[in-house]
Amino acid sequence: MKDNRLEKLAEVLVCYATEVKQGDEVCISAEDAALPFLKAVARAVVKKGGIIKYFVDIPEIEAEILKNGSQEQIAQPNHRFGECARSDVWISAWGSENIKVFQSISGEKLKMRRLANKDNRRIYSERVGDGSLRWCGTQFPTNGDAQNAGMSLEEYEDFVYGAGFLNEADPVAKWRELEVFHEKWINYLNTKKELHIVSKNTDITVGISGRKWINCCGKENFPDGEIFTSPVENDINGIITFSYPSIINGHEFEEVRLTVEKGKVIDASCKNEEKLSELLSYLDTDEGSRYFGEVAIGTNYGIQKHTKNILFDEKIGGSMHMAIGEAFKEAGGKNESAIHWDMINDMKECGKIYADGELFYENGQFIDSVLEE
Repeated sequence: MKDNRLEKLAEVLVCYATEVKQGDEVCISAEDAALPFLKAVARAVVKKGGIIKYFVDIPEIEAEILKNGSQEQIAQPNHRFGECARSDVWISAWGSENIKVFQSISGEKLKMRRLANKDNRRIYSERVGDGSLRWCGTQFPTNGDAQNAGMSLEEYEDFVYGAGFLNEADPVAKWRELEVFHEKWINYLNTKKELHIVSKNTDITVGISGRKWINCCGKENFPDGEIFTSPVENDINGIITFSYPSIINGHEFEEVRLTVEKGKVIDASCKNEEKLSELLSYLDTDEGSRYFGEVAIGTNYGIQKHTKNILFDEKIGGSMHMAIGEAFKEAGGKNESAIHWDMINDMKECGKIYADGELFYENGQFIDSVLEE
């Protein structure tokens, strides 16, 4: 039986998030576990007159190449990524039956695969930055992701669709409300030169002078709920400790602590020292992977549970995050890398953020009175 919330999600993605028009080349992609998503989005795109290309990722095939393939086989760029990056619209979903497929694969092989897609990532980044690619990624609820989040599938479906306001009669109206809230703080932050972020085992300054803050209200990630920018590459100094587990390719690192000087990560640690070499393999992906591409504040207070899924976790109301690697051209970022790894810090206890010395965010909440002064 069709879940009406899935049909509503498809309509929101096609009509609101990416605004598909007659004749647009629309790429749709997801893993084999998310076939219902592909079908629902295809129905919505056909109604709008889009030209569809669809791609089904099969993680076990990718894992086979990585585990047993030659260097030549591993170092091939991802055809789907390249096609989608060059389309007018790209709508994708995450959702796996087994999120641990890549857990046993060596960091060096994963690094080789990332580097093989460096040109595709550059094209994707440039086209998102100049607006020629309209992209939105979302989550399709699967048993694998539900289990990873510590929920039943039914509970996880309620969590996923609830985070996107899809239980509302008019979810788009809710996203437009959030857009207005974001805009107030974006106008404030666009006038500032430096953030000072303080929380448990964290004291770091982040240069943002001349950078543009981006309003995330369901247009690229869905569900959404953050404001972000790309920091000045050589103007970050201090220590930041990420309170939530930092997850990439099924690998999990607890309490990642980064020491930064002039924008570059010069020292790194994590709770489990046995995983340090693995952590360093990601930091040493390429020349840009020890620099930062993003600083952001999560604003979706409908998301309060950490689910080990970055789509939701980086949006947690009362959190902030930074990402090493690829910067956002639309925000003025210049750092280039084959990696973009978000790491999240809970700010609800003893968290403070100052802008040019003025406290505007404390204990997970924006201070509205700052805007009234």
